[in-house]
Amino acid sequence: MPRSSTSSGLPTAGRPYTHEMVVVHRVFRRESALLPRLVRAVPDGASARSAQISAHLTDYVSGLHHHHALEDELIWPRLRSRAGDAEELVARMEEQHGRIDSTLEAVARWAPQWQGSADSVAGQELALALEEHRLALLDHLDDEERLVLPLVAEHLTVDEWDLVGRRGLENLPKDKVMIAIGAILEDATEDERAYFLGKAPLLGRLAWKLLGRRQYATACRALRAPLEGEAGR
Repeated sequence: MPRSSTSSGLPTAGRPYTHEMVVVHRVFRRESALLPRLVRAVPDGASARSAQISAHLTDYVSGLHHHHALEDELIWPRLRSRAGDAEELVARMEEQHGRIDSTLEAVARWAPQWQGSADSVAGQELALALEEHRLALLDHLDDEERLVLPLVAEHLTVDEWDLVGRRGLENLPKDKVMIAIGAILEDATEDERAYFLGKAPLLGRLAWKLLGRRQYATACRALRAPLEGEAGR
């Protein structure tokens, strides 16, 4: 666990709470695993369903691009200037971002064709591209959590780190806020959920409790229902 967290996963006063990024990374880990399965579960020609999955894929890609753009803008330059031995590691992170972008270009070559037709051949190619993407993504997330977050805890201020989190939500449409919160909380521990909800204003916490939790559960059922009972899940 990063040095900015206690053994219970709670923040340490005066240090960036870098464990936040571990929780956010779980969203990308989970969704990148689900996407190829969701694509393969679409029957040949079921274009309404392929359009639904494609919309989810678009949101995933947009979220990942935004996440990486913030790292490129707000984290890598600061580590380069403050951590004397970070140059090689930052270059490695940037190279991994480029590799992930290349895998998403392969996804983008097949996604439009499959979205409009639900063609099974295009779907298989898209699923394979998504699996290749996930391999590159997991390599990056593992390295970032193990190697980069300790440096962030040491060389960024709390305000600089908190800016990364605030900017992460800046382009989120209002109708997707509850879905984003649910995605973060889905695999969170009790302490992690309390921390993230504790950062929200009172009205936001009430909205999650009264509406958001149900909205997210409904969206997940609609998206993942074909995977229920899937062998080897």
